[in-house]
Amino acid sequence: MNSFAPALMTDQYELTMVSAALKDGTAGRHCVFEVFARRLPTGRRYGVVAGNGRLAELIRDFRFTEEDIDFLRGAGIVDESTAAWLAAYRFKGNIDGYAEGELFFPGSPIMTVSGTFAECVVLETLILSVLNHDCAVATGAARMVTAARGRPIIEMGSRRTHEDAAIAAARAAYLAGFASTSNLAAGKRYGIPTTGTSAHAFTLLHDDEPAAFASQVSALGKNTTLLVDTYDIAQGIRNAIAVAGPDLRAIRIDSGDLSVLAQHSRELLDSLGATETKIIVSGDMDEYAIAALAAEPVDMYGAGTAVVTGSGAPTAGLVYKLVEVEGRPVVKRSENKATVGGRKTAVRRHKPTGTATEEIIVSQGSPAHAANDRPLQRPLVTGGEVVDGPALHESRDHLRQCLISIPWEGLKLSAGDPAIPVTIVPTA
Repeated sequence: MNSFAPALMTDQYELTMVSAALKDGTAGRHCVFEVFARRLPTGRRYGVVAGNGRLAELIRDFRFTEEDIDFLRGAGIVDESTAAWLAAYRFKGNIDGYAEGELFFPGSPIMTVSGTFAECVVLETLILSVLNHDCAVATGAARMVTAARGRPIIEMGSRRTHEDAAIAAARAAYLAGFASTSNLAAGKRYGIPTTGTSAHAFTLLHDDEPAAFASQVSALGKNTTLLVDTYDIAQGIRNAIAVAGPDLRAIRIDSGDLSVLAQHSRELLDSLGATETKIIVSGDMDEYAIAALAAEPVDMYGAGTAVVTGSGAPTAGLVYKLVEVEGRPVVKRSENKATVGGRKTAVRRHKPTGTATEEIIVSQGSPAHAANDRPLQRPLVTGGEVVDGPALHESRDHLRQCLISIPWEGLKLSAGDPAIPVTIVPTA
């Protein structure tokens, strides 16, 4: 999917640190890095872990090719000893983390990377790039799914982002519960259902609207969706039913006051005998626009720009911090950016009914397990080998169960505290 080899998705300062550490002998020290968010984006009450599946593939293929090293050497970025180290680079450490589809909160250790300093530090940019993007998209998309109240949503944001990001966003949105995507590459790569019919250009191509509709129905049959707002919506609906008949699958409205138009369209369709014809709306859909249409006769939504931009929060705000060196906790103490030292483990605590009540994070040890606790970390990479994880549809189901488990206040779209509190138990 990516235009460049994964190894060059690396900030230069990472190779600067490797070079210096190789010279002073600290490169081989065993270290633990953690990925976490200090806070959730404004207005969010939870985050969704996404991107593990993509990241596993990228780490598996993380190699510095001869061409990469020639570039780095020629640009004076690395010296000969560092170049030789990069040529032999293979990640041989361990990565543990929250499963895809898991919820996270401020301080949640969603990924733990352990190994030598040098082999772990070069993965920082790649890990943060994937997780910050995919978690942001999945979180925004999950809020849209909640707002839709069971009505399907189509992901259609490919034209609003980078071509590679479009595929990743489609995957993250499907994980979050979207029904399908318009992106064919995502369909091929990840097995996501795809959908799509026509744009206004197809209607404008023809001499009149009925001719365009007749062409589409001739090619695709009545189990298609006709875009009815190129000219006059009411006349567009009449033309659609006149051409396709009352058993047309769906119409799509892409502009205007969607609340009013959905009501009028439903009334008109019913009066024409098209009582089973669905109404799909699109055009700048986000969770708030979707929620505003909850009482309207809308059957399906199409969302694009808001999906691929995380619906106002384009990054999850995750950081990658060193927390342990040779078994010794290390702590960053700079103002407003302090960390808790030591490797963390975490559990989600639940009532007997299944409702989540708290996340317990323990530094340098394991939480004292209580009844109905659920451990949150699992092996993702062991000894450099990727551990097979859940399939995408299984992660999708996992997220659905996680959202059911949090208190209902945590699903509100309004700003508020995280859905459940997080307790960090420091090193004794």
